[in-house]
Amino acid sequence: MIANRKFAAALGAAAMLLVLAGCMVLPGRFASDLAVRKDGTFTFHYKGEIVLAALAGNGSSARTEDESEAPVFEQQPCTDPATDETHDCTAAEIAQQRAKWNDEQKERKATKAAQDAQNRKMMQSMMGGIDPDDPKAAEAFAQRLARQQGFASVVSKGKGKFEVDYTISGRLDHDFTFPTIERLPMVMPFVSVIRRADGSVRVDAPAFSTAASNPVMPGLAGMAGAMGGMKATSKSGAKSGSDGPPIAEGTFTVRTDGQILANNTDEGPQTEAAGGLTRLDWKVDMRTASAPTALIKLAK
Repeated sequence: MIANRKFAAALGAAAMLLVLAGCMVLPGRFASDLAVRKDGTFTFHYKGEIVLAALAGNGSSARTEDESEAPVFEQQPCTDPATDETHDCTAAEIAQQRAKWNDEQKERKATKAAQDAQNRKMMQSMMGGIDPDDPKAAEAFAQRLARQQGFASVVSKGKGKFEVDYTISGRLDHDFTFPTIERLPMVMPFVSVIRRADGSVRVDAPAFSTAASNPVMPGLAGMAGAMGGMKATSKSGAKSGSDGPPIAEGTFTVRTDGQILANNTDEGPQTEAAGGLTRLDWKVDMRTASAPTALIKLAK
């Protein structure tokens, strides 16, 4: 039974880590722009913060909590095996209880240490070899981003926050997703552009909503805290840069000369005076429940 419980706990931790991996990289404050031409060419720009959740703290809050909640030995009632009646514990009985309790605590600590080591190993693997506990982890991540095409600037601001300036242009004869990060395969897209067979493209920005910072499994922020030092919080309206998971705050704009078939903006398509383009604007903040989305018809 104990072995089954340990296996279940390990399996649960692994599942939590897999979900956390998808929410490992999140936007902070930003301004983003996507221009899609009906001939299939596009330009995408993102300027602002990228937050690496596992580096969003230094682990001190998690350690403080563990120390403040350290278990304390509590004497249990003593009973006579023959009569099942309670009596005042003798010194020998108290010593026996304490010895048993000490053994249980040693086993608990050893089990926790093994689980923590396994979780750290899994997290390091999901981060492409970057160890969240390494003081140079932020520098390594910044260097990894900077060598990718499109990143004109990457600056580590501390607490897992990176100020980036990214621009890329191309042709939508294939799908486009931002960000794609070397050796980090499981990243929730900030923005994705999916080409359909009928010549239309679907634009989605799943990370530009409160759902991105409040993932599928409850308590995920606590798991992030255990792995990277983030302080778990259940307070609503947490702002980017405060304790807890970052919340995207900024603007996302789509410009196109194609036909807008669908969108979920508040104001609908806006015609620009110059360039013959139609614009879709989304304001993203803690009240953004639905991620920006649009469907645009291009010329085949």
